Amino acid sequence: MSLKKNSEEYLRIPSWLRVKLPAGKSFNDTAKLLADLNLNTVCQNAKCPNTWDCFSRKVATFLIMGFVCTRNCAFCNITSGDIDPLDADEPRRISEAVSRLGLKYVVVTSVTRDDLPDGGAQHYAETITRIRTDHPDCKIEVLIPDFQGNLDALKTVIKAGPHVINHNVETTPDLYSEIRPQADYQQSLEMLDRVKKLSNSIPAKSGLMVGLGETDKQVYKVIKDLAETNCDIVTVGQYMRPSKEHPAVKRYVEPLVFEEYAEYGKSLGIKNIFSAPLVRSSFQASESFDKL
Repeated sequence: MSLKKNSEEYLRIPSWLRVKLPAGKSFNDTAKLLADLNLNTVCQNAKCPNTWDCFSRKVATFLIMGFVCTRNCAFCNITSGDIDPLDADEPRRISEAVSRLGLKYVVVTSVTRDDLPDGGAQHYAETITRIRTDHPDCKIEVLIPDFQGNLDALKTVIKAGPHVINHNVETTPDLYSEIRPQADYQQSLEMLDRVKKLSNSIPAKSGLMVGLGETDKQVYKVIKDLAETNCDIVTVGQYMRPSKEHPAVKRYVEPLVFEEYAEYGKSLGIKNIFSAPLVRSSFQASESFDKL
């Protein structure tokens, strides 16, 4: 069902996308710890609908290199604007958060830093190295930007030894000019292909959103493209509009259709395809890794 408000048509949020409000001591403790350590999370900055669940389980996805992005993707709630210098102490504070939260699996992502010659790859490497040194039993997943196709930057991250490398294609190539104008779909596929060619022991992961105006046929094509790069893990979730300033949701995909996406991906040989309305690329990341 669609409604009209301020001359703009929008869709009513279906029941399967309604989530509980944040509550409980664990949620508050996690939020306070992150604030005390002056750490950013994509959970908060991107207004992820799963924040209540993750924080209540003392899980968070760390957002490094600041909270301001050099790009301005239409779907994203991350701020764009003036960039701060890198914080050399950030890897230590993230490692401390890993310890205080008791994490056995940590996900680290970042804003895109096109202002840096290596896109921030060395900062990723320092963060990975610090966590590995302080917590040798902890698994580390990194969700990296495209580094503008910089092969040496990708090699820097791989050399640091993360357990999973994730790079999201986000949407179908037909929508890139509107949704991701500063990115390149083929470059993202090449990034994932390079991960497997440079280190076959590190699983490659990618994800996309639906509901931005794509067709199911286009979604299937993206899943096929990811399978052809030998991507090990794929996530598919529903786009949810962070604010009125962002593109409106064009459709809410039924849960059964998400199951059909997953079945198709499995038929193409993708080892683990995690597809459901509230799935996000780092949501239940440790469970996705364990299934491998």
